[in-house]
Amino acid sequence: MKIKILAPDSASYPNSQPTSTTQASNDRDIVPLIARILLSSIYLVSGVNKILNPVGTQEYMAANGMFWTGLFLVLAIAIELAGGLSLLLGYKTRLGAIALVIFLIPATLIFHTNFADPIQQIMFLKNLGLLGGLLLVMQYGPGRISLDRTR
Repeated sequence: MKIKILAPDSASYPNSQPTSTTQASNDRDIVPLIARILLSSIYLVSGVNKILNPVGTQEYMAANGMFWTGLFLVLAIAIELAGGLSLLLGYKTRLGAIALVIFLIPATLIFHTNFADPIQQIMFLKNLGLLGGLLLVMQYGPGRISLDRTR
């Protein structure tokens, strides 16, 4: 049995239309940008929501056994906004992704491990997906359309 490995730009994929090199290059440039925009949106919205409702956020944190909620609230806002903007703009993107991973792991373990609750199961899996996206950014960088301008 022979396995044929196709090159990423190969026009021999089933049902594929030949594309110009320029079009394929543009697609490879735009996809990381779109991915960064989508990935950053949850952190930016979450950070802004924490600013708009600090008391509710601290009550939620305390209900989940956290102490020093004021300190952790400020840290969470700073990390979510700085990391989210880093992803969005593609500036110091790997550092932003690392900061968000360091934030995401304890947040997931503190707030989303009640697997008896189906919503918490979904939130846990959502965070695993976010972790996967952040790891890809850490590995491959922001792409060409970014302030970092790396491959």
